[in-house]
Amino acid sequence: MIELTRLNGNPMVLNSDLLKIAEASPDTMLTLINGEKLIVRETCAEVMERVLGYRARLLAAVAEQLKSSGGWERTAAILSLDLANQYDLSTHPEANTPHRGR
Repeated sequence: MIELTRLNGNPMVLNSDLLKIAEASPDTMLTLINGEKLIVRETCAEVMERVLGYRARLLAAVAEQLKSSGGWERTAAILSLDLANQYDLSTHPEANTPHRGR
């Protein structure tokens, strides 16, 4: 969630996952994935900074949670198993071709 300011000065909080397009025309108009349009006082660059900052904080919190619970190693191990199982490492002509349904 990011905090923005409507054109009339009222603050609002926006779920940044719903943001589809941000364009300057000359005011910043945000188009959400449902087609709704919002005009805000912040520039496109400021909106992008806030979205990236929010996502960075979110990922840092998840990484910290995984690290403290030992889930980091478990997640990495599961991911490496999944990637290894996607490819047939035999000498068949289709070697290195992803297999579906594994």
